Formats: sequence, C-alpha cells, structure tokens
Amino acid sequence: MAVFRGNHPATVDPKGRLKLPSGFKELMDLAQVSQFYITSTNGTSAQIWPLPEWEKQEILLSESSSIDEPVEKFLNFTGYFGQQVEMDKEGRVLLPQILRKRAGLNAEVAIIGKLDHLEVYDQASFEENLLANPITSSDRGSLKTILKPRSSPPDS
Repeated sequence: MAVFRGNHPATVDPKGRLKLPSGFKELMDLAQVSQFYITSTNGTSAQIWPLPEWEKQEILLSESSSIDEPVEKFLNFTGYFGQQVEMDKEGRVLLPQILRKRAGLNAEVAIIGKLDHLEVYDQASFEENLLANPITSSDRGSLKTILKPRSSPPDS
C-alpha cells in the first residue's frame, strides 16, 4: 500500500465533505481504492483509512487471544466515531457528523500523512498543540533507536 506523507491544508465544506489532496487521491486511484473507514481513537481528530488497511487492523484484533480493556476501548472509540465511506468523483469523502462536531472539523483543517492512513485535525488547534509540545531530547533518543539503520546481513 502507498505511504502517506506530509501536511496538506484543506477545508471541510458545509456538507461535511473533505476533498482528499491530489497526491493522496492519485495514490488511491493507482491502488484502485475508493472505500475508506473514517474514525477516531480520541475524538479530537479523524483518521482516514483506506479500507484494505483498516481491514488489516480488524484482522489483527480478531486474531487476538482475548478482548482486554485496551482493545475494548479501541473498539468502542473506533465504532462510535467510525463510518465506512466511498470517495466521490471529485475525490471527496464525507466525514462522520458526530466526529466533525466533536473534533471541530468544520472549516480549515490539516491533513497529515501517517504512513498507512491520514489524520485530519482542526488547523488552529493542531498548530497550537504542535508548538506547545516540541520534540524533546528524550523523544530524539527514542527516535534514534527506532530510526537506526539496520546492519546488512554478512555476505556468504
């Protein structure tokens, strides 16, 4: 599946539709994906998952040996805010009304690529939160471990 990157400012229209940025739409067209699952795990942003990627999450959850409290919370949030939608001819998706209202997604938004899905935030709130929570030296240490190049296997 495609990798989603970057920030793409956009506007949610009065009917609650969000036009996907052209680069993201092109990736979905190439992958022949027009169905999405739009949800949230916190009620403050929308996650837009290409349906095949969301279904991978569902498979992992269904293969879990038990439904513990974190899984139950995840299912409650993603079910409550979630809705399967189809992208229209203009590349727009309808954000679920309950999520638009809760997250304040009714005007200017930031669409952020999160590798396998997109996240949509109220633009002003996102910028305020971003500036209030800079990357710390502790964060950099964790990232250094995660982003450390893997050594190549020895030649045979």
